[in-house]
Amino acid sequence: MTLVINIILAVFAIVYLVLVIKRDLQMLQQNSYRNERYKKWLNMNNEYTTTSRMLCMIMGLLLMTSFAEFGWFDVVKLIIALVLCLMSVSLVKKKYKHSLVFTKRVWRLFITEMSLLVIISLLFSAGNLIGIAFAAVAFSAFSYVMSMVTNRLLAPVECAINKSYYNDAKRILSQMPDMKIIGITGSYGKTSTKHYLNRILSEHYSVLMTPGSYNTPMGVIRTVREMLQPYNEVFIVEMGAKNVGDIKEICDLVHPQMGIVTAVGPQHLETFKSIENVQSTKFELIDALPDDGLAVLNNDFEYVANRPVKNVETKRYAVNVSVDADFHAKDVKYSPVGTSFTVVGNGKRIELTTKLVGECNISNLMGAVIVAMKMGVPETKIKYAVSKIAQVEHRLNIKRTPAGVVIIDDAFNSNPDGSRMALDVLGNMTSGKRIVVTPGMIELGEKQSFYNEKFGEHIAETCDIAIIVGQYNREAIVSGLKSKGWEEGDKLHIADTFQEAQALLSRIAVSGDTVLYENDLPDTFK
Repeated sequence: MTLVINIILAVFAIVYLVLVIKRDLQMLQQNSYRNERYKKWLNMNNEYTTTSRMLCMIMGLLLMTSFAEFGWFDVVKLIIALVLCLMSVSLVKKKYKHSLVFTKRVWRLFITEMSLLVIISLLFSAGNLIGIAFAAVAFSAFSYVMSMVTNRLLAPVECAINKSYYNDAKRILSQMPDMKIIGITGSYGKTSTKHYLNRILSEHYSVLMTPGSYNTPMGVIRTVREMLQPYNEVFIVEMGAKNVGDIKEICDLVHPQMGIVTAVGPQHLETFKSIENVQSTKFELIDALPDDGLAVLNNDFEYVANRPVKNVETKRYAVNVSVDADFHAKDVKYSPVGTSFTVVGNGKRIELTTKLVGECNISNLMGAVIVAMKMGVPETKIKYAVSKIAQVEHRLNIKRTPAGVVIIDDAFNSNPDGSRMALDVLGNMTSGKRIVVTPGMIELGEKQSFYNEKFGEHIAETCDIAIIVGQYNREAIVSGLKSKGWEEGDKLHIADTFQEAQALLSRIAVSGDTVLYENDLPDTFK
C-alpha cells in the first residue's frame, strides 16, 4: 500500500512541476525572454511568496521528515498528493489572455530545464520515490530560479541560431535588389499605417508586409525567410523598439529606401528613460535612409517636428494646418459610417472617404497616402483603396452588438496621445451612455502615475461611466476622476478582473450606449 501511495505522490508532484514550469516559460516569453524583465515581473507580482510556493515549501519540509517511512506518514503523503492534484487542476483551469506559444525556443528551454531537473533529482534521490516527490515539490517552490538559469545557459545557443537566421534573411534580401523596402516606426500608429499602406500599394504593386506585430529583428527575419516571394515588388517593414539601437538593428538588415515616422511620444519610458531617447531611436530609421530616399514625418508630434533631417528628402504632414508641414488634412467630416477629408500639399489635392474614425486614423492614412503618391500609385486607385480599408482589429475598431450597443475596440495598446484621441471619439457619441472600460497605460516609467491620473481626468470630461480594471493603475486613474468630482458609485466602478468588468458591463449597458475598451494589459500585469 505504501508503494502505491508513493507512486501516486511522485506522479502528482511531477505533473505539478511540469505545469509550473510551463507557466514560468509563459511569463518568460511575455517578458521577451529577458531575465531582468522577468525578475522585475516576479518582484512586481510578489511571485516569490505566492500561496502555492509557500505550500510547496511546507510540503517539502513534511516530505523530508517522511523519509523514515513511518506508517502514519502515508496519510500525510496522501494529503500532499491531494493538495498537489488540486493545485494542478487550478493551473490547468486558469485562463490567460496570451497562452504560451510553443516555439522551437520554448521547446529547447523546456526540454533543457526538465533534463536538468531530472538529473539533479535522480542524483539527490537515488531513485527513491519519496526523494523524487520531494525534489519535484522543492523545485516547484523555486521553479523561477531554474527557468532563469536555463535561459542563461541557452543564451549562446540562441545567439548562434539567431545569427544563422539573420545571415539567411540577409542572403534572401540580397537576391532582390530591385525591391522597394519601406520602414515604418513610431511610438504609436505604426501598425495601422502599415496596414493602410499595404492596402493602398497592393492596388498597384505586389506587396508583402510584416504580419501582426512582427516588428522586432527576429520577427522581420522570420517574415523574410518564411513569407517573402521572388515576385514581391514592395516590402513594408514595421519597426518596433524598446531600447536605443533596436531600429538600427532592423535597418542594418533590410536597408529601407523610404521611412515613415508616425509619432514620437511617451511610450516605453520604462526602458527608454527619456523622450529624447525615444526620439533618437525612432529616427534611427530616417538616419539609415539612402541619399535618394524619402522620409515621411508626422509633424503633429513635437518630437517629430523639432527633429531636423538633412540626409534625405523629407515630406512632413499634419492633420491640422502647420507652417512646417508639406501636407495637411482639410475639410474633415465625421459621420456614423466613417470620415471624409482632403489631403492638401505640394500643389496636390486628393479628396478621400474612409470607414475609419478618429483623428489618429486620418493621420495614419496621410502618411500612407503620401508614400503611395511618391511611388506613382494613380489617384483613382488611392481613393478606391482608402474607401475599402477595413479597421485594424483592436485599434479604434467600431462594431455594433446584436443588443444595439456600439463597441469601440482600442484594446491593443494605450498611450497618452492615443488614449486621448480614443476618448475624444467616444465623447463625440451622442446617443446613450458613453462607457469606458480600461486598466490604464503601462511602460511609462516614472511618468506612469502622472499620465494615468491625466487619463482619469480626461475620462471624466468625455465619459458618463468608467469601469477601472485591475490594480496596477487603479489609484492614479481614480485620483484623476475624483479630482473632477467623480466618486465610486453610479459613475465610477472598480473591477479586479476583465471578467468581472464584463459582468458589470452587462448590467449597465443598454441599446444605444457606446463602450470603449481602452487597452488590455497582458497576463504579466494584475
